Amino acid sequence: MRDQVEIGMGRTAMRGYDLDDVEIVPSRRTRSSKDVSLSWQIDAYRFDIPLVTHPTDAVVSPATAIRIGELGGLGVLNAEGLWARHENVEEKLFEVVRTAEESSDPEAAIRLLQQLHAAPIRLDLLGTALKQIKDSGVTVAARVSPQHAEELTPDLLAAGVEMLVVQGTIVSAEHVARDGEPLNLKRFIAELDVPVIAGGVGDYRTAMHLMRTGAAGVIVGFGQSRAATTTQVLGIGVPMATAIADAAAARRDYLDETGGRYVHVIADGGLSYSGDIAKAIACGADAVMLGEALTESAESPAQGYYWTSAAAHPSLPRSEIVGFAGSGADLDQLLFGPSSDPYGTLNLFGGLRRAMAKTGYRDLKEFQKVGLMLRSS
Repeated sequence: MRDQVEIGMGRTAMRGYDLDDVEIVPSRRTRSSKDVSLSWQIDAYRFDIPLVTHPTDAVVSPATAIRIGELGGLGVLNAEGLWARHENVEEKLFEVVRTAEESSDPEAAIRLLQQLHAAPIRLDLLGTALKQIKDSGVTVAARVSPQHAEELTPDLLAAGVEMLVVQGTIVSAEHVARDGEPLNLKRFIAELDVPVIAGGVGDYRTAMHLMRTGAAGVIVGFGQSRAATTTQVLGIGVPMATAIADAAAARRDYLDETGGRYVHVIADGGLSYSGDIAKAIACGADAVMLGEALTESAESPAQGYYWTSAAAHPSLPRSEIVGFAGSGADLDQLLFGPSSDPYGTLNLFGGLRRAMAKTGYRDLKEFQKVGLMLRSS
């Protein structure tokens, strides 16, 4: 039974836990990190590391999506971002960064980002960006919002997209719109020949609903980071350790319900260090969605600045534009080391590999069974 806490007369709230609240407990067995596998597979697509990029222009360009794919992860391009709206995106990103650095008005960079996103989506530019990724030979993935999924998906598939990410702040099985037909994800997914990852969700029930739509993967969390302001703007938040565990429980029950259909859980939020990645997998995630953590890379398109796609919302932005002191490391070093940083911001998946080795687990599925302990309050 979930712990219910009375917060006032006649009103209760569920108790939840963040990744910082839990610790991984070593077992009696250890093993060599050379014997540990970080690979995972979603539908017919296999990846060497459990990494999906958060689809923001701040960290994902066609070039970085290619490099992430070459290094064993999945780079997701935002099909509604700047690469789909402007020819000279590098210059536009430089303008945003320069405004964030030099303007005395903290909202000036957000207003500029909103203006840039007010330009219409150009399918020729989007097709060119996706073709660049496809021609490299890596898996092509693109993100669309629930509001524009049906409109953009045919063109995305024609451009070679092999995996579709339907992502919003919150995604339900049916997106209802007063001025148009609702997006029924179950029908939408059934008509596609490519796997769909959908989210975010924060609880068991919504995760189960999305799994029943036929989604191949469910995103858990709302991209919590230093830049995200969803909690301040909407009052919506989710403790990630509990949210991941609840979605993993939905995955288990759905597996039983369908007689063997496995839906992948992808954690998105509160992932700054390699230890956070390890804890997310330990709580039940199959992979992690990283955004802020990738700003350390020298290849980051926004030169160490970060924001989520919600920063460009025309009337209710839900992300700041935050600058990070980048290490200057390339993506290879960021993901696999070597590192002289003692805090886990470099060698992210080397840290995961070592955590699995120190607790004696060979692969990600086994590591989901590792012991966890709550920190004392």
